[in-house]
Amino acid sequence: MESILKRSLTEKTALDMIYMRNDGLITKRSIIVRQINQSYIRAFCFNSRQTKTFTIENILAVSPAAYKRGVKNYA
Repeated sequence: MESILKRSLTEKTALDMIYMRNDGLITKRSIIVRQINQSYIRAFCFNSRQTKTFTIENILAVSPAAYKRGVKNYA
């Protein structure tokens, strides 16, 4: 998972992510990673159209995003 997050950071490519919030709610988000730290990532979230902080241990799955028209315009 770490390598795909780093690739999104360097290449500014979109990812699909399954994420569990602290309250236990599981969501699917499309993101572009902006920053990686030991315990969290900062990423632009297409769902909320905001830069958000995600705890790495709460990321359940991540994969390259299906093609979305205009994704590069948000990076």
